[in-house]
Amino acid sequence: MAHYRSVGSIPPKRHTQFRTDAGALHREELMGEEGFSSDSSLLYHLGVPSAIVASEIWDLPDHSTTANHPLKPRHLRLPKLFADTDPTTLDLVTGRRLVLGNGDVRIAYAVGSAPSPLYRNAIGDECVFVESGSGVVETMFGALSFRTGDYVIIPRSTTHRWLPDGTVKAYAIESNSHIAPPRRYLSRYGQLLEHAPYCERDLHGPEEPLLEEGTDVEVMVKHRGSGPGGVVGTRMTYDTHPFDVVGWDGCLYPYTFNVSDYEPITGRVHQPPPVHQVFEGQNFVVCNFVPRKVDYHPLAIPVPYFHSNVDSDEVMFYVDGDYEARKGSGIGIGSISLHPGGYAHGPQPSAIEASLGVEAFDELAVMVDTFRPLELGEGGLAAEDEGYAWSWAGRKLDS
Repeated sequence: MAHYRSVGSIPPKRHTQFRTDAGALHREELMGEEGFSSDSSLLYHLGVPSAIVASEIWDLPDHSTTANHPLKPRHLRLPKLFADTDPTTLDLVTGRRLVLGNGDVRIAYAVGSAPSPLYRNAIGDECVFVESGSGVVETMFGALSFRTGDYVIIPRSTTHRWLPDGTVKAYAIESNSHIAPPRRYLSRYGQLLEHAPYCERDLHGPEEPLLEEGTDVEVMVKHRGSGPGGVVGTRMTYDTHPFDVVGWDGCLYPYTFNVSDYEPITGRVHQPPPVHQVFEGQNFVVCNFVPRKVDYHPLAIPVPYFHSNVDSDEVMFYVDGDYEARKGSGIGIGSISLHPGGYAHGPQPSAIEASLGVEAFDELAVMVDTFRPLELGEGGLAAEDEGYAWSWAGRKLDS
């Protein structure tokens, strides 16, 4: 995100002496992307950000995946994953269950109300959609309040923790790259353009430093390695608390964006999914389908046409409302549909006639399209509705 921000106390000139009132030097840290060639921020620490006193293996939850073979569309009922668990015993980091994944992105689901440990994803940025609930994400850049409908964007290697205010349901999109607004909506200098469906006013970053004292502070680090999915974990113990940043400035920081601030793009006839795009990463995009007026040609068919997006797997997470194209499929709130490349997909047959003459859709869904095939994680396998693949043929659905 190239929108510059400055928070807290910083020196007037970068890479120069900046001392505390007692005369000690602050430790300056450059946090930057793509080897000093992309967005970065400068953070000023009271302690030494490299000072660790222990490093141990963190055994991650199951990150193994199973190929979608034989190839078929799938319906995954995510609420089933936590139907028999107590949310007070789970947090939004260690409680995640892997639903789908490939070499570019992993999609996990979590339900919990317990505070998370301090956590850092050193593999890629995270885009966590808050299905329901509220709370605070504390980060080394400062605190972010979050609420239902927020995307919480956390840059790679940002130390943070989740503090829910009650039970929170979260849909975590963990990338192996960086996540940013679509390039077609940005000027050559990084400003969101007039035709973009949102602007900088809709993005909310930390407003003030977050300072916390402590010694021997544990941080759970997810990083690249030889584990399932190329993901392993380490528990690092820091000499002093990582929340010791008195100020920072730059264009790299965590922020929130609420889906209600997304302005939908519509037309006389059905518009293709790229008009719903909100973010992109390497080899995947994130879209959202929000309540909106629909096609106004007198002969328009508001639901999508059948389509073969031959380069992509399509994952739709049904968040709220009544998703018109899936009527009659068994899909409900909290469901995921996976429509893989190599398979033509579209609305349920009964939904086409039912949509004629409709002027608006009251639906909310988050879609991830990937350019490499997705495999099913343990959560995806546990949540599958086996009858979905045959629903277009009118076969009776399994419960």
